[in-house]
Amino acid sequence: MNTGLHDTEIYSKLDDERGGMAWGSFIGDALAMPVHWYYDRSALKRDYGVVNEYVVPRSPHHDSILWRSQYTPLNECGDILHDQAKYWGQRGIHYHQFLQAGENTLNLQLAKVLSDSLIAKGRYDGDDYLARYIAFMLTPRQHHDTYVEEYHRKFFTAYARGTAPRKCAGSDIHIGGLAHMGILCAFLALEPKAARAAVREHIALTHRSDEVLAAGDALARILCDTAGGVNLREAIFQHGADWFSKRNAEQWSREPDELVVGQRVSHACYIADAFPASLYLAWKYADDFEAGVIANANVGGDNCHRGAVVGALLGAASGTARMPVRFVGGIHDAACLRAKIDSLLAIRTAPPDKTRTVGFLIEQASA
Repeated sequence: MNTGLHDTEIYSKLDDERGGMAWGSFIGDALAMPVHWYYDRSALKRDYGVVNEYVVPRSPHHDSILWRSQYTPLNECGDILHDQAKYWGQRGIHYHQFLQAGENTLNLQLAKVLSDSLIAKGRYDGDDYLARYIAFMLTPRQHHDTYVEEYHRKFFTAYARGTAPRKCAGSDIHIGGLAHMGILCAFLALEPKAARAAVREHIALTHRSDEVLAAGDALARILCDTAGGVNLREAIFQHGADWFSKRNAEQWSREPDELVVGQRVSHACYIADAFPASLYLAWKYADDFEAGVIANANVGGDNCHRGAVVGALLGAASGTARMPVRFVGGIHDAACLRAKIDSLLAIRTAPPDKTRTVGFLIEQASA
């Protein structure tokens, strides 16, 4: 019988929820990847139907505006497009054309780079992450994602000018700045003050934005509280009230997701709308991880980076035990990702709770 867990290890309840926020961020991104930045939802449905499984991206991308994006590196210290540069400026190019079903976009691949830093150092070290980030981005074939978000282009333009890495962050108000919070808070959820400090530092490495910093701090508080046993909806209202209120919840809950995320708040990438949209979807689907990440994917827009946030929030509430195994086991390079997440949890672990063993759950399910 399928329990949703991944092996016979003992997980405490808190560790399971920490694992859930990490897994959730990767799942939310990977599920949405093929329909990332579809703003015409009729085209999304025509091209993909209802996205409820990992699927490969299809070309051409109906809503692609990659042809309008430009990036010319100043020198080799700014060359981050590598062999993908030839696709920029062309019409119809899918932003993630070479990714496989269940594979993560660049920002979540960089979350794996962050996890490597956390595991190696045993703590958050911004300078270590920056060194790994720079090496990853400047080394050809580290990834095969075509799209490189604006904040990376701003960072490496400054770096190519000789600016010190700690000072390369550019002004950016996009939700992509929150893409790593699932990993970072999974690592530090047992120490909420340390988590909030690390979140502030990490965001500031690449995003010079008070809005993104404020949203990141709220997200860290919600994630840590939820992992600690606070009801997700209560945590959202307590810490996210500047973006999403009980009044919003009451009014928006009567409306379809496509109206709320698209008209009440934009489904674009700007944090002023994307973060409230994330909180709304997490609030609505607080008891149903699967339905929440599927809903996020199918409302389109910047659903990958929003999906990393929604997935982390829902994962913190559900833990890994209530995640569909097809999402956990079907994600690209699942064994490697699982090893990274398990290592993160092992460094800062909560006392084991034997009621979370796979054997116990199987016995209870069979009873």
